[in-house]
Amino acid sequence: MHEASPQIVTFGETMALFMPQEHKSIERAATLEQGFGGAESNVAIGLARLGSSVGWFGALGDDPFGKMILKTLRGEGVDISRAKLRSDAPTGMMFREHVAGRLAVHYFRKHSAASRMLPEQLDEDYIRGAKLLHVTGITAALSDDCRRTLRRAVDIAKEAGVLVSFDPNLRLKLWPIEEAREALLPFAADADYFLPGWDELKLLYDSEDYEYIKGKLTELKAISIIKGMGDTTIVLDKGQEESLPFYPAEQVVDTVGAGDGFCAGFLAGIMKGMTPIEAVRLASINGSLVVQMRGDWEALPEWSVVEQRLSAKAWVER
Repeated sequence: MHEASPQIVTFGETMALFMPQEHKSIERAATLEQGFGGAESNVAIGLARLGSSVGWFGALGDDPFGKMILKTLRGEGVDISRAKLRSDAPTGMMFREHVAGRLAVHYFRKHSAASRMLPEQLDEDYIRGAKLLHVTGITAALSDDCRRTLRRAVDIAKEAGVLVSFDPNLRLKLWPIEEAREALLPFAADADYFLPGWDELKLLYDSEDYEYIKGKLTELKAISIIKGMGDTTIVLDKGQEESLPFYPAEQVVDTVGAGDGFCAGFLAGIMKGMTPIEAVRLASINGSLVVQMRGDWEALPEWSVVEQRLSAKAWVER
C-alpha cells in the first residue's frame, strides 16, 4: 500500500444540510439547523469511528459551508488531503423536512463544485495505494463529467488490484431510471462488493421476481449484499445464499443515514479480516445504532460501542 494512502478511499459530493427542529415543515419553521451530509463522507466518518484508515476527497466551494465540512471531516479522523475547495463554484446544499409524516429532501446542487469534478483531477496514486475504493451511484448522477470521473476512478482501482465497493444509492430526483440503469449496472459488474437495497434492485432490473434478480446478481463477480429484504439482509457469494436478520433497534428516531452506517460497518468488517457474513452482522449493528439518533452521521457509533454489541457483552448503565 502506498504510504500516502489510507486503507479505504472514497469520494463524491457532500452538501451543506439545513432542516427545521422538531420535525416541522420548512415553510413554518422560524429557524433551521445547519449540518452537512453526503453518502460517501457519511461512510468515511463511520469507518473512521470504527477504527479504519479512510480518506475522502471531492470538490467543495471555497465558502463557509465547504470549510465547515472539511474541518469536521478532519476532526473525525478522515484524511482530506486530496479534497479541493473551488472558488468558481459553490458547495451544494440540501434542505430536509417532514411533510405529512414523510421525509422530503430539496436539493440545490446544480452547478455545484462537486458536479464539476473531472477525471484528470484524480490523484491516481492515491487510489492505487489504497486497499479498497468505495463509490456510489450518486456521483454518476451529478453530471456527465462526474460519471466519467467515477468511471476513471474505478478503472484505476481495477488496474491496480484495489478492491471496489459499489452502493448504487439510487436517487430518482437526480435522473430517470432508464438513464440510471444504463450508467449503474456496469459499475455493479466491476465491483468486488455490491451493496444494493432490495427496492433499488427491483428498479435497476425492472422486475420484482427475486429469483430472476438473484440470477442476474449471480452472474456478477461481486459478493452482493441485499439490504432491506423484509427484515433481513441477504448475502450472495459465489452462488451461495445466506439470510441474516436485522439487529433490533430499541427505538427508531431517524432512518436517514442507516444505509451509510450499514455500509461503513460492512467495509470496516472486511478491513478487519471478517468474512462477509461476519461483516454483515457488524453492519447490521452499526445501522441499528444510527437510526436511534437524529442526523446523517452524528449517530455513527465508535468501535467500542459496536464491539460490545457484537460480543454480546452486557451494557453497564450508570
